[in-house]
Amino acid sequence: MNLPNKLTILRIIMVPIFVFFMLTDVGGTANKWIALVLFVVASLTDLLDGKIARKYNLVTNFGKFMDPLADKLLVCSAMICLIEMDKLAAWIVIVIISREFIISGFRLVASDSGVVIAASYWGKFKTVFQMAMVIVLIADLGGIFDVIGSIFVWIALVLTIISLIDYVWKNRQVLTQGGM
Repeated sequence: MNLPNKLTILRIIMVPIFVFFMLTDVGGTANKWIALVLFVVASLTDLLDGKIARKYNLVTNFGKFMDPLADKLLVCSAMICLIEMDKLAAWIVIVIISREFIISGFRLVASDSGVVIAASYWGKFKTVFQMAMVIVLIADLGGIFDVIGSIFVWIALVLTIISLIDYVWKNRQVLTQGGM
C-alpha cells in the first residue's frame, strides 16, 4: 500500500477519534482543541495524499474511491457534531449531505457506463470552504470569528449548490445515456 492510500486510511481512522472528542467531556475544555487539531491534521492529509499521488504517479483505484469517501466521512461527521452542539443548523447539513449522496449516486451510474466523473474546481472550493467553516465553528473564538463562521457557512452552502448544479449539468448525458 502506497503513502497516499495510507494517509487516506489514517484520515478514516481519525474520524471516530475526532467525533469522540467533539461529543464527550472526557478531556474537559481541552476536548474542543483536541478535536480541532484532529480535524486540521485529517484535513491536511487530504491535501497531502492527493499531491503525493499525482506527483509520484501513485493514483490507485483504492485512492480514487476511498479518498473522496474519507473526505465525506470527516466533513459530514464534523457537521453532524456541530448540529449536536447547536453551532450549525440541521437543514444546512441536510442540504450539504444530500449533495454528497446525489453526486455519489451520479458517479455510480456513470461508472456503470464506463464514465469517470472527476472532481471539479467548484467541488474542490466547496470542500475547502466546508473544512474552513468547520474549523472556525469548532474553534468558537467569538467576536468577529462568529461573523466569519456565519459567512463561511453561507459560502459553503452556496458552493455546495453550485457544485451540484455544475456536476449535473456537465454530466447530464449520464442521466440520458446511463440507463435511467
